[in-house]
Amino acid sequence: MDTRRRAWLVALAAAVGLAGCGFRLRGAQLSLPFRTLRLQAGADSDVVQSLRAQLQASGVQVQLALPGVRLPATPVPEVVLLLEQDVRERAVVGTTAAGQVRELLLRRRVRWALRTLDGRELIGPTELQQERELAFAETVVLGKEAEEALLFDDMRAAIVRQLMVRLSRA
Repeated sequence: MDTRRRAWLVALAAAVGLAGCGFRLRGAQLSLPFRTLRLQAGADSDVVQSLRAQLQASGVQVQLALPGVRLPATPVPEVVLLLEQDVRERAVVGTTAAGQVRELLLRRRVRWALRTLDGRELIGPTELQQERELAFAETVVLGKEAEEALLFDDMRAAIVRQLMVRLSRA
């Protein structure tokens, strides 16, 4: 048996084994208890866009309600997801003896609630928070800025995952 055929058979056996044990990729479709949702946010942000994409990928029709944007009359949403707050914070937590920044704490906080159209709370105001530490060096500022952007992106993805899991249990 040649090497290619053997590798193909091993991959096929692994796929069959994983399928049989109930393995699912992280981020696989969640079953949500509603089909239509109004996503109401104070401003457009990367969390709003990521959450909207995740909801749509899960089969939910999403109406995006931003300040100054008119909503269509139909379909009438089953629930309203209010994104009340989306804050990025950056704090210095360590300095050198010369007063230069050595370590930063990056924090992302999102406050949200889930309600019915008549205002009944399904999930009360909830805050999700992610934190990451970033070692900082003045000599590599551009690299650290790129690393900071990646860390904020990672925090956004983690918050959206947490929010989707909580919505699936509403």
